[in-house]
Amino acid sequence: MINEKIICLGMEGTAEKTGVGIVDNHGTILSSVGKSLLPLTGGIHPREAAEHHAKWIPVLVKQALEEARLDLNEIDLISFSQGPGLGPALRTVATAARTLALSSDIPIVGVNHCLGHVEIGRLTTRAEDPVSLYVSGGNTQVIAFEKGRYRVFGETLDIALGNCLDQFSREVGLGHPGGPVIEKLAKHSSNYIKLPYTVKGMDLSFSGLLTAALRKREKNVPLEDLAYSLQETAFAMLVEVTERALAHTQKNEVMLCGGVAVNQRLREMLSLMSKEHYAKFFIPPAEFCGDNGAMIAWMGQLIYKEKGGQEIEETQVIQRYRTDQVDVPWMHKCENKLELPAELVAKGAEANLYNGQWMEEEIIVKERIPKSYRIKEIDSHLRKFRTKKEARLLAQAKKYGIRTPFLLNIDLDKTSLYLEKIPGEMIKDVLSSLSSFQIKKLCKEIGAKIGLLHAANIIHGDLTTSNIIRANNDLVFIDFGLGKFSDLIEDKGVDLLVLKKSLQTSHYQIANTCFNCIIKGYKKIPENQSIEDKIAEIERRRRYTINNI
Repeated sequence: MINEKIICLGMEGTAEKTGVGIVDNHGTILSSVGKSLLPLTGGIHPREAAEHHAKWIPVLVKQALEEARLDLNEIDLISFSQGPGLGPALRTVATAARTLALSSDIPIVGVNHCLGHVEIGRLTTRAEDPVSLYVSGGNTQVIAFEKGRYRVFGETLDIALGNCLDQFSREVGLGHPGGPVIEKLAKHSSNYIKLPYTVKGMDLSFSGLLTAALRKREKNVPLEDLAYSLQETAFAMLVEVTERALAHTQKNEVMLCGGVAVNQRLREMLSLMSKEHYAKFFIPPAEFCGDNGAMIAWMGQLIYKEKGGQEIEETQVIQRYRTDQVDVPWMHKCENKLELPAELVAKGAEANLYNGQWMEEEIIVKERIPKSYRIKEIDSHLRKFRTKKEARLLAQAKKYGIRTPFLLNIDLDKTSLYLEKIPGEMIKDVLSSLSSFQIKKLCKEIGAKIGLLHAANIIHGDLTTSNIIRANNDLVFIDFGLGKFSDLIEDKGVDLLVLKKSLQTSHYQIANTCFNCIIKGYKKIPENQSIEDKIAEIERRRRYTINNI
């Protein structure tokens, strides 16, 4: 029975692309056909997308069967995109899938669209366990496998990258879709116009970037210059958060997937970053980067092998279907890790760490090295700005009772900090070895320290379990490179959510307990009492939350 061939027909229709693909259980792609909706004006309307799917699904099913040289009675399984996506579009495709499954009396499974991109990428590139940057019109996520699920290490806090490019293109009269025309225009300029660069830990925000670019256009800045600047800024942000996830997980593979993955500049930048981290880089074939039926068919095979088919009542669409909601028992963590040169103590997303000496004492030299994937205008500004800001924040934090490494020297020419060497363990490693009581006690202490920081209006900016060290029963906060001074409760809430996401990705089984204890410790500071309401408000804004429809 192990070698029995099972043939799955998959239907994709989360947005404007209708796709049908056929894949067998050995990973052979037998066919993949599709039809895109190209609106004459404006963006994609959900009702129009649904009508498009209703029109083309019957045609594409027939075409896919013909291409695979199969009859409908040879199909053993139907799969479809259960979410995330546009509600009317999802429901139309789900109805078609149910109809075909019931009329043919064969099993049906609904699958997560985002994971379809990752899994078709792994299938076609043979990547084992990559950090995946998934970018498309409706999605922007940094995804990596950890403890039974794909975890979202970073994501957009507002609009997706593809949406940002499409909106800019429509507003300035370049039409839809925007990505290809912006990429073409960008090749005709090297004149960088400064635009907002918004990275919050491992999350991103593109709405401010879009607004600023449109305002520049209102002032008659040439479109070629804006296209170049918009693309370079947005892509540098994307690659940076991917770099952070790579440094955090220490995986040795990076994969780019999703519709925007066809952009040659983004490919080049991610490839350069991967080389700088001694990681392998993978890109699926172009026909499997955008939305396609083959990825849904392959996901159907993976789900069916582990869990079997679904009951019809289980096939309701999930419009905000999160990547990290899905158990992936077929996936196994690869033990291969990044191998760094001997002279490096560690390699973070922003800087290389070296052993050094200062007045005959052992120290750490943190050097923000040039990033070849970023243009010089962005890279030079970020390295100098973050180096100076980190030096200020390290000093200010000490004034309010927070232990940070002593700053011994700063070299702005090399964008380097000379820091006290702290012997200790990262909280990421400590939590796994503690009892339940010890975990709760430690997390309350962490919360209290963060509360002191925020009461002093110091925002860390990258609160992860890798940037807090336990040393001699004390807590040391490091790496303030993304930090800032702010009295806004919004910024404090986002700071804490970065830590929550870090816990969810590396310690998901105890993440809620840890974070609840952190909040208890945090609220010991009287000024911090209203933080829970703000955190809940920010979480409700997340692009995808659990919401069955």
